[in-house]
Amino acid sequence: MDMAAASHQETSRAKLNRETSKIAWKELQRFFASGAALAVADDLDLVEVALELSRDNAALIREWMAAGKFGKVSDEQAAAWYQSDALLWAVVVSPWVLVQQVKK
Repeated sequence: MDMAAASHQETSRAKLNRETSKIAWKELQRFFASGAALAVADDLDLVEVALELSRDNAALIREWMAAGKFGKVSDEQAAAWYQSDALLWAVVVSPWVLVQQVKK
């Protein structure tokens, strides 16, 4: 990767990091209902996943999906988060909203 590409990637990472915030799952219900909520496993870095999604890194995205570490929020997960009034980390990579449980 050349210096310009590395600098652009760092700028993109910093922008996504600033746009990441904690939000109640109940506030994200409309995104889940429209199929736009994507769950990120606890052992992945939310900002890194958002960056790779924005870069359209299909090979890595497929790898995470195959490992069950990234994909649409399941009905079961949504119900559990709703019942527990979960607070999640979230970041938008339009048209998607990536969510990850706040680590305890």
